[in-house]
Amino acid sequence: MTSHPSPFKSTGGLRRIFNALRYSWQGLKAAIKYEAAFRQELALAVLMIPAAFFLGRNTTEVFLLIATVVLVLVVELLNSAIEALADALSVERHPLLGRAKDLGSAAVMLMLIFTGVVWAGVAISRYAWS
Repeated sequence: MTSHPSPFKSTGGLRRIFNALRYSWQGLKAAIKYEAAFRQELALAVLMIPAAFFLGRNTTEVFLLIATVVLVLVVELLNSAIEALADALSVERHPLLGRAKDLGSAAVMLMLIFTGVVWAGVAISRYAWS
């Protein structure tokens, strides 16, 4: 008779899932504590996500509006990770580290622009042609 591996082994199963959730939670807490841009975008998300239910005329529009807001937060987390890693690697200026930080910042900017365009498009289609 063979024994089944425990789902709580440290190398996999439920333990791995619990650890991943714990690390993710730690990351969110760190972003809130140390990243001003993330805090600002999170404050906007707290306002915009409920607003999506009023602005969107159907489930698709509501999900699209919420998705753009969540994606801003995701891109900001990735940008913050790049910046933290670059800062940990060197305190001296390095062109590649500077480029990495600029690219992360550009990704956030593009996502913010896209979010604004989507929200404006939904608002215009709702109120201009009603």
